[in-house]
Amino acid sequence: MPIIAAIAISFPVFVGAYFGDLSAGIKASLGSMIILNLPLVGGLPYRLVTVMAWGFAMILSFALGLMAQQIPVLRLPVFILIALSVVMFGRYYKQPPPAGLFTLMAGAIALFIPIPVDRILSAIGLVLLGSGSSMLLALLYTLFLLATRPIGLAPSYHYETDMISDSLIVVGFVSVAMVIAVTLEMQYPYWVAMSCFIIIQGIQLRTMWIKQLHRMLGTLVGMVVASWLLSWGLSTWGVAVAILCMMLLIESFVDQHYGLAVIFITPLTIFIAEYGSGLPFSEQAYQLVMRARLYDTAIGCMVGLAGGVVMHSTNLRVPLRRMENWLLARFS
Repeated sequence: MPIIAAIAISFPVFVGAYFGDLSAGIKASLGSMIILNLPLVGGLPYRLVTVMAWGFAMILSFALGLMAQQIPVLRLPVFILIALSVVMFGRYYKQPPPAGLFTLMAGAIALFIPIPVDRILSAIGLVLLGSGSSMLLALLYTLFLLATRPIGLAPSYHYETDMISDSLIVVGFVSVAMVIAVTLEMQYPYWVAMSCFIIIQGIQLRTMWIKQLHRMLGTLVGMVVASWLLSWGLSTWGVAVAILCMMLLIESFVDQHYGLAVIFITPLTIFIAEYGSGLPFSEQAYQLVMRARLYDTAIGCMVGLAGGVVMHSTNLRVPLRRMENWLLARFS
């Protein structure tokens, strides 16, 4: 799977490098990230429908983000809508990590990356093409798996207690992280929200502490790696190869040790955000990016940990469960 994911996500970047439009290739690679949602259990229809559903969600999230970007007052409501949909559907359909992480990230990035109005449709089309290429690769890889390995049972779906309550808490604190970042006029507010989302998704409070520590230490080392890579002044082909290698390392490490994966997630997100913007990227610019990335991660982790504490608060559970029971009784 690490090899398949690395090929799927880096392929649009190589295509962009070939045609001399690296930023277009990186935008398409956002859509290609749906390959990470490919289930490794169930039959062919279940696996492909899951990938196609996340592909549709990715395109819709990115499109809504680009449209809301033109009317700043809509940024927060649209972000909340995307986050609530991603969290609720991901929990109901029991999606394993990364679940809706990259779908939410696509929407959050689209809210802030500078794209003129006349290029919105072309940007959405690039994400659509990236998703389509991943769907094709997912089909080929799934056929290979079904031909060589036993079929595992697909999960069954049913409503679980506190699903609405937990989702509201997660979305609430991720939105608070975004509001803090926007209020402080941080250069990359979506990094704050994504850091918070990753931390608060932990199941147990101890897991959140460990993940927060791993993320902070991994980000520090990752910033050194990113600075080293950016100091090379990579060509377009060099950027494509770097993204391929980083994706391969991330997917190889993420299940074994989250901290090691973050070391390469940090430069990857910097490459996607900076080279994907299509703006000139000087040495002074990447020093500012390094500093901003550290601040964003620190704030996002703190908000996420606070959300984890609230999520495990028994006092808050009582009113939330009353509201949840009322909703279920009214709409069931």
